[in-house]
Amino acid sequence: MRTPSTRRHFLREGAALGALAGLGNLDFLARLAPVSAAETTLPKHALGLQPDVAPIVRLIEETPREDLLEVIAKRINGGLSYQTLLAALLLAGVKNVEPRPSVGHKFHSVLVVNSAHLASMASPDEHRWLPIFWALDYYKTAAARDVEECGDWVMEPVNEKAVPSADKAAAEFTAAMDAWDDAAADAAITGLARTAGANETYEHLFRYGMRDFRSIGHKAIYVANSLRTLNCIGWRHSEPVLRSLAYALLMHEGDNPRDRSDAADVPYRKNLERAAKVRKDWRNAQADADAGATTEILAAIRNGANDDSCELVVEQLNRGVSPQAIWDGLHLAAGELLMRQPGIASLHAVTTSNALRYAYETSGDDETRLLLTLQSAAFLPMFLNEMGGRDKVQELRIDELAAAGGSDDAPPTIDAIFAELGDDRGNGAQLMLARLAKTGDAQEVIDASRVLTFLKGNDAHDYKFSSAVLEDYYNVSPTWRDRYLASNAFNLNTAAEPDNDLVERTRAAFHA
Repeated sequence: MRTPSTRRHFLREGAALGALAGLGNLDFLARLAPVSAAETTLPKHALGLQPDVAPIVRLIEETPREDLLEVIAKRINGGLSYQTLLAALLLAGVKNVEPRPSVGHKFHSVLVVNSAHLASMASPDEHRWLPIFWALDYYKTAAARDVEECGDWVMEPVNEKAVPSADKAAAEFTAAMDAWDDAAADAAITGLARTAGANETYEHLFRYGMRDFRSIGHKAIYVANSLRTLNCIGWRHSEPVLRSLAYALLMHEGDNPRDRSDAADVPYRKNLERAAKVRKDWRNAQADADAGATTEILAAIRNGANDDSCELVVEQLNRGVSPQAIWDGLHLAAGELLMRQPGIASLHAVTTSNALRYAYETSGDDETRLLLTLQSAAFLPMFLNEMGGRDKVQELRIDELAAAGGSDDAPPTIDAIFAELGDDRGNGAQLMLARLAKTGDAQEVIDASRVLTFLKGNDAHDYKFSSAVLEDYYNVSPTWRDRYLASNAFNLNTAAEPDNDLVERTRAAFHA
């Protein structure tokens, strides 16, 4: 395992690499108090943050975008902590940006907070402010869009008279969500926030996050990202976050989905029935049953019929295939979709799979975990159809992706890989796979990719995508993980892209 000092050395010395020369511009961050790894983890005894979060939320809301980075930099130099700022950033978003008519678009200002946090946690201490500053600036852009599109939507106070007692909150929340009742769900989720813990509450939310395919996976992404951020900033901030989340999960178009069979809802209803047919000991895998299971999943998803892929998962589990072999196939299928047609739909196949996998690893309920696996198998063919179907994508296969060069060649350099990705994604992916195969070490590739996100990223998807991919590299079995990372090189930031202005603006803010 690489040590933190080795990673810092890579990041500091990256200016020697032509493609990453701009990294030298991050030296100014050493003037700030570094964010320790411990500070990004909530102490077990703490329920929340210090009581001055609300004023920081107002500061973010009221400060003009052109002044915000400088104002926040002064507060950081005056003692503002990472956790307080992260909490204020999330709360500003959920209060002021409406997750409708889509849980995507401008609402990415909320969804990206956890992705920025993941990037911060994975960075050396002295670089951890950059993703958060990017997210601060992005929030101001989204808030302005919300004014234009929604008339400056602001979350209204909850109807206190409707908030159920502790013994009724869970049942009323389930009934409200099943009825797609906004007002009742708002009151019930408030009751859960005040009387239940995170584990109990999110067991309900995992179900409703995966229930339908509206907003191409963003509902599941919001469930996972909100929990992950609350795990850092503290459960005492949960009430407005959960109210925003419940409102987002009930987003739909047209008549009440309860009373019709919309294509977005049908897979979940069928998977509830399928789950009852799976053997009770499905998690007790038989090693000899895994052979070929992962490639079977890939083949089923290529056909584009979610009934087929879900039925295959049921059949595999009943014959003793391990959940890990199945999830390998699901992650690889998402990466393959990205290879075949890089774009918004395939990108969200990757990030949605990441969210569903996080929920799977976090849930303590076997039926929920089974449904998450089945819904992932259902969503991926639906993403393929969002991409136009089999006839509209390239015939590329992740299990046939070949490393560039011969076995005796020196491994391609980091510089060469990210330069080639800017010219030819396919060749760059082959170079990446060659380096991974020859060095057996992905950390430098991951570090370089994250740095390029800092330097080149201009969109919430740059952070969401890279954070998901670089995390799921380790969720995929060693046999497959290099191919998974190489397939996603088709959408990672490259050395050829122009630098964003965030680093310069952040430097100026701290030097003011």
